[in-house]
Amino acid sequence: MKIFITGLAGFLGSNLGIRLANNGHEIFGNDNLIGGNLDNIDKRFNFFESDCCDLDKMTEIIPEDTDVVFHCAATAYEGLSVFSPHFVTKNIYDATVSTVTASIRKKIRKFIFCSSMARYGNQEHPFVETMSPKPEDPYGIAKAAAEDTVKNLCDTHNVDWTILIPHNIVGPRQKYDDPYRNVISIFLNKMMQNEEIYIYGDGNQKRCFSYVDDCIDCMEKCITHEATSKQIINIGPDEETVTIKEVAELCANEIGHNKDPIFTSQRPQEVKYALCSSDKARSLLDYKTRFTLKDSIKKTSEYIKSRGPKKFDYKIRLEINNELTPETWKKKLI
Repeated sequence: MKIFITGLAGFLGSNLGIRLANNGHEIFGNDNLIGGNLDNIDKRFNFFESDCCDLDKMTEIIPEDTDVVFHCAATAYEGLSVFSPHFVTKNIYDATVSTVTASIRKKIRKFIFCSSMARYGNQEHPFVETMSPKPEDPYGIAKAAAEDTVKNLCDTHNVDWTILIPHNIVGPRQKYDDPYRNVISIFLNKMMQNEEIYIYGDGNQKRCFSYVDDCIDCMEKCITHEATSKQIINIGPDEETVTIKEVAELCANEIGHNKDPIFTSQRPQEVKYALCSSDKARSLLDYKTRFTLKDSIKKTSEYIKSRGPKKFDYKIRLEINNELTPETWKKKLI
């Protein structure tokens, strides 16, 4: 098939592209390189450096006869969206509307949108797909609005759709010098430089982490599985629930790091317990967790070691800088 992937130079997009290229698909895609790296671009990709918000450019670069569009591109900054809401939401909502509009113009068969667990907000857990979205921050609000727009436009113009909700994905090709997201990569990168890590709040926030290949198993099946038509599906584990303090300990054990973490103020609007049910993915996609959390940390660590630890890149501007803004960001402590 001919498949277009937004965010093709990013973590999820590049891993998905390689899997699909390995299985014989023709891969096209774009990235504005805010969170992607050119060395993630496989030689088999037909790559365009362009922004999803540019509707005319997206219409130009999505090929004729494209079967499926995966919209993976996102400024996935949940915590930062409280302090840089314009930047984050523009690159979530506007980028999605532009991409789905261009896809409809090019008469694609199916649009697959990667949403976020942020859509659920602070509800009873584990989160299930029948829950109404109740996002707590601008990032989650933009994702939920993008979902509604995808459904509306695709239904109106007779394009099939699936909305996938990956959560806390880790693994090789993740941007690990980003101070605003990817907690496991932040911890590992800091520890490899023999620096203390920072934990927001008491560290008892609960999460599950997904190894990237486990998510891609589900994404690939959505191309052809008719049961995924017009469905919203959580993808990722509901086993191995872990606190952020425990994640820090696991990372320290992997690296051999012995400096105690520094606890700092909790970030505004952070959901304490963000845990999803995977039952629907098991039923529709035969989802299985093939990689444990320790596997995920080890493989992510090996990737960072292979490239070398880096200083963190604070290239994204804080649009709101006040008494609520984390000191770690204001003073560039990470």
